[in-house]
Amino acid sequence: MSGTNGHLADHSGHHFTTHFVESGGVDFDGDQTTALTETHLEEMRQIAARYPQPRSALLPMLHLVQSVEGRVSPAGIEACADVLGISAAEVSGVATFYTMYKRKPVGRHHVGVCTTALCAILGGDEVLATLQRHLGVGNDETTEDGAITLEHIECNAACDYAPVMMVNWEFFDQVTPESAVEVVDALREGREVVASRGARISSWREAERVLAGFPDNRADHGPTAGERSLLGLRIAREHGWAAPSPQVAEEVEPEVAGPAASEAEAVGDGQPDSSRRGAAERSTAEADAGTSTDSEHARGTTPGPEAKTSGAQASGEDQETT
Repeated sequence: MSGTNGHLADHSGHHFTTHFVESGGVDFDGDQTTALTETHLEEMRQIAARYPQPRSALLPMLHLVQSVEGRVSPAGIEACADVLGISAAEVSGVATFYTMYKRKPVGRHHVGVCTTALCAILGGDEVLATLQRHLGVGNDETTEDGAITLEHIECNAACDYAPVMMVNWEFFDQVTPESAVEVVDALREGREVVASRGARISSWREAERVLAGFPDNRADHGPTAGERSLLGLRIAREHGWAAPSPQVAEEVEPEVAGPAASEAEAVGDGQPDSSRRGAAERSTAEADAGTSTDSEHARGTTPGPEAKTSGAQASGEDQETT
């Protein structure tokens, strides 16, 4: 496809109109060429057909765009909007909100180093700084050979293996500056690299296609879950611990929600939401106060004056009932 004045078209008759200018949002550098074809548009329709509400397909569709374009392109945004029947502004709002959607071209491999608290304390900041010096790039920049895009990431959700680095969304556990350099050097040289708990590393675009919902048949490669992640489950099994059944949860719920629910019903549906919220909050506070008193008795602590009064009243009520 080629385009002029913000219009994209190919010989098959597909036509996209773009509305993006240089704004720091979706990358617009004047090159409006797109690799999207009728085959990719049909795959977008297949993705949309998986959902009761087609617009729910937007997230995987954007991953598909990235697998083709190497970023979220203006043409990709227009294609998603056209297939889903929504505006380009709505698509752009999603694409610029989530950090996994890239507005600039990504290299052959995306390397993300976690710099959130635990990883940072255990060496994540040092890993990132070492890679920046070694690769000669800053955050969210790509090496001159197009091999590596480096980014610091907020929490890779693998704190039990901190510090963690991800390559194309595959985990590398307990990395050091030295091991991180070894990984990126191997990737740049085209050598095979295997994740700590996953499959052989493919390209970032291949990984994006998997996230779009098109399997690469490697989901069962590697251990996926490590011993540290499974430790809690193992301890629970050893002690015979289990979560309460849904029936038990249903029996407990009315005791907690009952006072608030009954008070809210007393207010009536015709009252403003603020009135119903206020009633619910008052009932919840009263329930919390009662729970606190019960807890003090259970612990054998000496109740305060208010608790003694409440206890005397409760005792009197019991006697009257008797």
